[in-house]
Amino acid sequence: MKKLLLSLALSLAAVLPFTPAQAAGSEGVAWDRAPNLTNDLPALQNGAKIFVNYCVGCHSAAFMRYNRLRDIGLSEQQIKDNLLFTTDRVGDTIKAAIDPKQAKEWFGANPPDLTLIARSRSGHGGTGADYLYTFLRTFYRDPTKATGWNNLAFPNVGMPHALWQLQGVREPVFEQENSHGHEVQVFRGWKQVTPGAMTPVQYDQAVAQLVAYLQWMGEPTQNDRVRIGVWVLLFLLAFTVIAWRLNAAYWKDVR
Repeated sequence: MKKLLLSLALSLAAVLPFTPAQAAGSEGVAWDRAPNLTNDLPALQNGAKIFVNYCVGCHSAAFMRYNRLRDIGLSEQQIKDNLLFTTDRVGDTIKAAIDPKQAKEWFGANPPDLTLIARSRSGHGGTGADYLYTFLRTFYRDPTKATGWNNLAFPNVGMPHALWQLQGVREPVFEQENSHGHEVQVFRGWKQVTPGAMTPVQYDQAVAQLVAYLQWMGEPTQNDRVRIGVWVLLFLLAFTVIAWRLNAAYWKDVR
């Protein structure tokens, strides 16, 4: 029986994918809590702008059409003027500008589609939004990597830091600590090497807006679902009280 259980455990370990939560845990980096901005239309609009300007070069969002951005308060003309490439139409899905063959050659794999990225990256460390918020704020220079960049939330990540011009270049600061007789590196903070176009506070706000847009894109009707769900639960509560009283009235003479 012990051998059977051990075999099952090894089999599960072999087939389960390696997740960013495991990577974060191996470095001891806790995921930061992402601000919830999915009800903030200006934040979503700016997040969509950042997404198109900095992410669509490599990543697609094949399950989202540009005209769906009207749901976050953008007019069709604003979408055409500010978010579309010259060859795109407002009814098209959001496609990456990079050629898939070149992407595989440069990065070793085609960059993933980001339509559902915020829903697929949740783990023990928090929600998918928490992971993305941490991931986009923990890049650092690493000359040993082919891209020149590494990431504390996802060690050995295969993508460069797309937002480095906004954040600037930073280095992680570690301290050696003794843990159960072993020397371990503990992350203590960041050292700014070169400034970016934004201050740290502005950059965190921009990332929060981008993450909010990625959250919204994964389920555009999520706020409506939550709002309707509250009313449904209130209706069921009221109906339960009415049904309980009716049941008591119908059975009082029988008892």
